[in-house]
Amino acid sequence: MFTVKPCHIICAVLLLAVSFFAQATQPVAASPFGQGQFGIGQFGDRTSLIVSLGGDVSFTADNSGFPTIKGYGSHTIDVTSTAVAGYSIYAYCPSGTSMSNGSNMLAASANTSAGPLASNTWGYNTSAADHTNYLGLSSTPQLVKTAAGPYESGDSTTMQYGILTDFQKPPGSYSVDVVYTVVPLNE
Repeated sequence: MFTVKPCHIICAVLLLAVSFFAQATQPVAASPFGQGQFGIGQFGDRTSLIVSLGGDVSFTADNSGFPTIKGYGSHTIDVTSTAVAGYSIYAYCPSGTSMSNGSNMLAASANTSAGPLASNTWGYNTSAADHTNYLGLSSTPQLVKTAAGPYESGDSTTMQYGILTDFQKPPGSYSVDVVYTVVPLNE
């Protein structure tokens, strides 16, 4: 059994308040009539951000692909936000990037661009249908997704996790903690 445990969801909520101070000697510029975005937020409005997470990701490894064992699992991050510019999701492993089972470890993938997993590694992607291209997580926050918004009706992101091991890796329950941070964007 392999488990990715989201131990925290940190929502950075930004309260937007805009103050304008104009002095007679400073030039003031405006957009031409009919240009720009209208009705998507007003000065002084508060930006809301609601995040829900689909729980722990658990999956059982498939050992039919001798000489390797593969496993996949996913969950969904749902974000509802009035942030006019959208939001970003960051993820990281604060307590170490290896999945552990006692002293047995599965390292996070070293992939910095989406690619196949190396033997005895785990990784993530944002497509539940893609079981071949993964990235590794680090111990510092890294950008997983940026979405232009607002998303007042909600927006979902599927976090797909996968493992690839050889038959020499001891069986058991391996786990790692992943922290997600969701931040509203401003223009």
